Amino acid sequence: MRDYAQEFENRVQFIKDLLRESGTTGIVYGNSGGKDSALVGILCKAACENTVGVIMPCSSKRNYGIDMQDANTVAYQYQIETRTVDLSPVKEAAIAQLRSVISLNQQALSNLAPRLRMLTLYAIAAAENRLVAGTGNRSEAYVGYFTKWGDGAHDFNPIADLTVTEIYEFLRFLKAPECILNKAPSAALYDGQTDEGEMGLTYRELDHYLLTGEGDSQTIAAIERLHSLSEHKRSGIVVFQKV
Repeated sequence: MRDYAQEFENRVQFIKDLLRESGTTGIVYGNSGGKDSALVGILCKAACENTVGVIMPCSSKRNYGIDMQDANTVAYQYQIETRTVDLSPVKEAAIAQLRSVISLNQQALSNLAPRLRMLTLYAIAAAENRLVAGTGNRSEAYVGYFTKWGDGAHDFNPIADLTVTEIYEFLRFLKAPECILNKAPSAALYDGQTDEGEMGLTYRELDHYLLTGEGDSQTIAAIERLHSLSEHKRSGIVVFQKV
């Protein structure tokens, strides 16, 4: 297990250094009510008093219920400023316009909410001289479980090297609310969705492989297949190279 007291100090200093070097005066991040955003919020608040967590419900019933409750619980415990931007009307308007020119499949529809949230965070960042903090973890990045130019877009990410297992360990060390520690991870892209159900893997299986290199052959094959298929998400923009 990591030395989470030292990890906390190192990551807080990392954020402080970034703020000083960038000339920005604050941080904004998406407070989803989940494990990743909880840890990012705690770290950012410790590094910068001027940290804002934005709750951005977008169509999913869960967003307006348990997710919003849990997001506010974290914000209250760690004294993080919170703002709420309801993106459901924006998403509905976008869908109406898009459907006039194209038939949208489930993947296209699911990716709208993360990208609308990215637009919201960067609008706030630009208006208030803030950096956008990312909330993605190592486990999900490896298998491409994020939206390109959505939740995958940010100025920095203080937890990108941590697996989901390590994030829960870190949160327990920081005495995060039980509602966060006991909650089944879900991006809430649609009602009834869970991360593990959508990936077809458990975080226990994925993290065991990432941390030890071990696992049964079928699980390893499934993980590496997802990794290969999602390589374009982790690569930089492909540009023309003059011969």
